[in-house]
Amino acid sequence: MIEAEDMMAGVEDMTGIDVMTRIKRKSLSTNYLKTNLQKGVTAMKKRNIVVNFLVLLMLIATFAACAATSTRESSGEYVDDSVITTKVKSLLAADDFLKSFQISVETYQGTVQLSGFVNSQKAVDKAGEIVWSVKGVKSIKNNLIVK
Repeated sequence: MIEAEDMMAGVEDMTGIDVMTRIKRKSLSTNYLKTNLQKGVTAMKKRNIVVNFLVLLMLIATFAACAATSTRESSGEYVDDSVITTKVKSLLAADDFLKSFQISVETYQGTVQLSGFVNSQKAVDKAGEIVWSVKGVKSIKNNLIVK
């Protein structure tokens, strides 16, 4: 029985190249393409892993940057503190008894600090009552001085 390879041996195509040589070249180039394709897929998988890892690191860094520390507030806490400060200042300015005094208000993590000068202990107590009436106040540092 004659095999196809033996039959094709010595047969040339229109360009003058042996048909078996052409088939072998095509086979080699197909294998070469498959190998390169596999390398490309592997490289792309590695690239995707690296990109996903970098995105994860950026997310972790973002959350860490917005977190509160013992010396620094988070973004949400800063907004809450500024709202508390604004409410306390407006209530102190609206009170007929206290509006004539210069009372400074600062808030950090829900702790309101009052400072300034007043003319009586009654003013100190009244300012403390006003601060406690504001939602979100956790504690008060009443540093008002009676002169």
